[in-house]
Amino acid sequence: MTKEEALAEVAKRVGACERCKYLPDQNPVPGEGNPDAEIMFVGEAPGAKENETGRPFVGAAGKFLAEMLNSIGLEREDIFIANAIKYQPPGNRDPLPEEIALQLPFLKKQIAIIKPKLICFLGRHALHALLPEEVRPISVLHGQLIIEKGQAFLPLYHPAAALYNGSMRQTLLEDFAKIPGYMDQIGSD
Repeated sequence: MTKEEALAEVAKRVGACERCKYLPDQNPVPGEGNPDAEIMFVGEAPGAKENETGRPFVGAAGKFLAEMLNSIGLEREDIFIANAIKYQPPGNRDPLPEEIALQLPFLKKQIAIIKPKLICFLGRHALHALLPEEVRPISVLHGQLIIEKGQAFLPLYHPAAALYNGSMRQTLLEDFAKIPGYMDQIGSD
């Protein structure tokens, strides 16, 4: 089975997960991108636009994510983007720990298929979904490379943070600017 077929199978299972949905007519947002991506971005949960389209990061935060990718010479087509949970929570609230636990196997399977060199967390819920033992807040960890069990991780603020707090925009751009150097470092390890 190719990576594309394996990812399509995961997407199919996400769409068939009745326990994952909050409403019967919700669209799944399994994730998308390059199956051979060296960098994978993991957000928290889909928002309204994502629920509408079935695609991750297509709203205002997605536009800023695309801008940040461009700032380091990347396009969406170069990476894979997914979320810790695959359906929009009611009222766009934060995902609950039990919701993350229920849907985490989908994300872990995607990671196992893609085998990215670097996983970038977009927000604290994404960070704690994959590194639950990490107790330091994202305000301390952002922009710092973490190597855990042979996998490189980079905690980043969620792009939406910059939409609500203009000073975060520069912090995010500075953290993104570290990615090429981290990729060189990972590649030589």
